[in-house]
Amino acid sequence: MTGKSTLSLEPQMKRLLPFLLMVAGAMPASGPGEGLDLSRARYRGWAVYGGGPESIRYSTLVQVNRNNVHQLQRAWTFDTGDAFKGSEMQCNPIVVDGVLYATSPKLRVLALDASSGKLLWSFDPNEGRKVTNKSRNRGVTYWADGNDRRIFVVHRHFLYALNAGTGRLISSFGAEGRVDLRRNLGREAPGTSMSASTPGIIYKDLIILGSLLSEGLPAAPGDIRAFDVRSGKLRWRFHTIPHPGEFGYDTWPKEAWKYIGAANSWAGMSLDEKRGLVFVPTGSAAFDFYGSNRVGDNLFANSLIALKAATGERVWHFQMVKHDVWDRDLPSPPSLVRVRRGDRLIDAVAQTTKSGHVFVFERETGEPLFPIEYREFPGSDIEGEVLAKTQPIPLKPPAFARQIFTRDMVTRRTPEARKAVLEQLRKVKSAGQFIPPGKEGTVIFPGFDGGAEWGGSAFDPDTGLLYVNSNEMPWILRLVERPPSKGTVSGRKLYMGNCASCHRADLRGTPPEFPSLVNIGDKYTDSDLSALIRTGIGRMPAFAHLKNDGIQAITRYLAHGEDVAVLAEKSTASPIYLKYTHDGYNKFLDPDGYPAVEPPWGTLNAINLNTGEITWKIPLGEFPELAAKGLPNTGTENYGGPVVTAGGLLFIGATNHDRKFRAFDKATGKLLWETTLPAGGNATPAVYEVAGKQYIVIGAGGGKSGAPSGGTYVAFALPDKASPAK
Repeated sequence: MTGKSTLSLEPQMKRLLPFLLMVAGAMPASGPGEGLDLSRARYRGWAVYGGGPESIRYSTLVQVNRNNVHQLQRAWTFDTGDAFKGSEMQCNPIVVDGVLYATSPKLRVLALDASSGKLLWSFDPNEGRKVTNKSRNRGVTYWADGNDRRIFVVHRHFLYALNAGTGRLISSFGAEGRVDLRRNLGREAPGTSMSASTPGIIYKDLIILGSLLSEGLPAAPGDIRAFDVRSGKLRWRFHTIPHPGEFGYDTWPKEAWKYIGAANSWAGMSLDEKRGLVFVPTGSAAFDFYGSNRVGDNLFANSLIALKAATGERVWHFQMVKHDVWDRDLPSPPSLVRVRRGDRLIDAVAQTTKSGHVFVFERETGEPLFPIEYREFPGSDIEGEVLAKTQPIPLKPPAFARQIFTRDMVTRRTPEARKAVLEQLRKVKSAGQFIPPGKEGTVIFPGFDGGAEWGGSAFDPDTGLLYVNSNEMPWILRLVERPPSKGTVSGRKLYMGNCASCHRADLRGTPPEFPSLVNIGDKYTDSDLSALIRTGIGRMPAFAHLKNDGIQAITRYLAHGEDVAVLAEKSTASPIYLKYTHDGYNKFLDPDGYPAVEPPWGTLNAINLNTGEITWKIPLGEFPELAAKGLPNTGTENYGGPVVTAGGLLFIGATNHDRKFRAFDKATGKLLWETTLPAGGNATPAVYEVAGKQYIVIGAGGGKSGAPSGGTYVAFALPDKASPAK
């Protein structure tokens, strides 16, 4: 337990706490939180990613509340020193026994004194290698049994086990302290890239883990796996692309399990410890935008799956998107909530989506708690593509993001911007959700980054409100024919067929998500660049199938501009060869680089899960340069989630462009406090207590959408002589 908790010491204090909080204005006299055991240490500390295995990002601490939050000040800062151009730091720190565990932009693991920010130890999995590529990591996992205390972290394709007290590798785990995640996948997947950006979740002596995989082919399968926390041995796995004889196998082509990849859970999971159920959200199958080689609904891609945590056995599932070709991954761990129906309190699970919807299910059975309608959508006119005829749309709660980009929503920021966007809008299809991708371009709104994003939702068990931050950026998806890699081909042609969909024909990419390759030869030696092309990294697939001559041809083209001709193997007969790819990840922007749609461009929403209504909605963030010109509160793209407290507050950073960290009144959305961070706070904050003092900490890593990068953790607390709450 973190610090001293009077809640767990005296029974009379347990009985008095609800009354004291009610008097302080921190919670209502009754509500969906009536059954919440407020003595549980995880709600006073932050020992698990997202605040607890339920993923509700909630704290019972009330020392900082709506009456004194204006007095918050910096308690400590810690600069990791690891920021570099384009780096990010999305970690939600955990705090155990007064020690804060986090990761740096270079994925060093850090242990800090949670009351002072003093470095206790660090672990560098890079083993002396120079770090120039961005790697995303959202936190670490803690497990303990007596004096055996461990920190688990994933770096590249390895799961590491560290001694929580020293940071040293635990040699008895796996092979000298680490497990190679490329093994035990249920099929061979040579040369494919694999990692995990979100921490695993602990159930007894298991760490249950998803994966971060390539979004193109070849890609590894997105199996959900459980490893023994002591030995690192695989205990169970669940095939998200079913094998013969398994449920859902008939929703894929017969041989799909041998070659289709992804359908992975990159966003993290939630755990009902009492019931022994782990809730797993999954993403799309590879390739994201064209699926002629995976005709069918494609279970268990784009699904929420309830598994028995001890065995991996499926209990129930719900597929949010059938045969996804819009990159509609489920973007965050579901929230395990308690909602009211009449005089009943129901244990439920709420899953947000990139499209801006919330699906709510009874936790044990998967029964929807609000109506879901299956609507028909048009089919595709692209050769080989067979889309699902219907898709599920929840009727309540209402969508928290706009669903269609129409002419009357085009920006009015300037007459010139409006004219340019209207001209571009005429050339593409914009008709709402689930419109087939095509060669002329299809507007995806909200875009590939949501709607809801990986930061997740916060749930207030006292009021039944779910808090979700949302993006409202339109993107344009356009399919293009892929040049076949057969016969005699040039390095440039190989690049266009395999790399240009992410890095563009002009090599400029869409930084920072897909970096520019211009002058890449100044950054890498030829051998290092060839190795990266061969093995891939993170979302970048491996291209080992191109063989050495093809890889060398691409290397010479990128590093030296030489267009070398090679004899490529015929690939059109391969099940991973696709005739169509896309022309890049294209935000729909006006000529000055602002969103093509009218504000708000990002929002913060409070959704009542008891009634299925939106209680309040406000813009989140602004562009300082536009605010100076009289256009404030536009909202901005936002990454990183909120935290809600019993003290009546909602804390969130997340905004890309203004670097603000804010506290809102959770009941009304009124801004109560804000401060400017050293870099954008694109991370979820943590709330904890040490020696009777409450802290709120957030990682300031920046780096999104071209914003400056940082590597500082900043903790806030009340001054020692703060005025008492009124």
